[in-house]
Amino acid sequence: MTFVPAPGSHLAKRLSVIEAAAKVFCCEGYAGANIDLIAAEASVSRQTVYNHYRDKETLFKAVVAEITERCNAGFFETLATFPDHPQDLPADLIAFAIRLNSNCVCSKDGKFLRRLIQKESERYPELFQAWRDDGPSKTWAALAARFARLALAGHLDMDDPDLAARQFLALNNADLQLTFMLGGTPSEEQIHRSAENAVRTFLKAYGRKAETGPREKTPLAAE
Repeated sequence: MTFVPAPGSHLAKRLSVIEAAAKVFCCEGYAGANIDLIAAEASVSRQTVYNHYRDKETLFKAVVAEITERCNAGFFETLATFPDHPQDLPADLIAFAIRLNSNCVCSKDGKFLRRLIQKESERYPELFQAWRDDGPSKTWAALAARFARLALAGHLDMDDPDLAARQFLALNNADLQLTFMLGGTPSEEQIHRSAENAVRTFLKAYGRKAETGPREKTPLAAE
């Protein structure tokens, strides 16, 4: 069950500032945002913001760190449903890919983090140190370990699980990128179709013959 801080508590105010700052930074960019805008969005005084975060840079870094932590929590919760003992590998991986996109990539926190990175990481790379330290490197490694187990159990054929994990995630998001770029949220149908295409392509590269379907007979074998 998600913990909800008591209204008016120190933690509730801090989270309110974080949520408000994320919205303002996404809408106005780092350069255009200011403490007054964030305080108004959070319905607190500017002094309350300064009491929690001494300046705009500190606040931005706190936003990135907080949202990265929450995205990681959502990812690892979803990763717990990975099909370690698949009954039908293509179907099980598709279901997992759908959950990954629905729970993580398309979540509110996922959208916030993606927009912040797209808008500001090139101009202010130093502000994303928390994301670099605790974001993709941890989630990729955890997913790679699951794929390595599938390979060890004979379900997949791969030499580099780390590469396979990155490719799986990239394929799973590929059909959603245009919608993201235009500021939209993928529909349930788009998420399902993206997952199906991703798993189909992934298993062509890494699937065992028994998992990807019967091999077509060559003219020689048919004779």
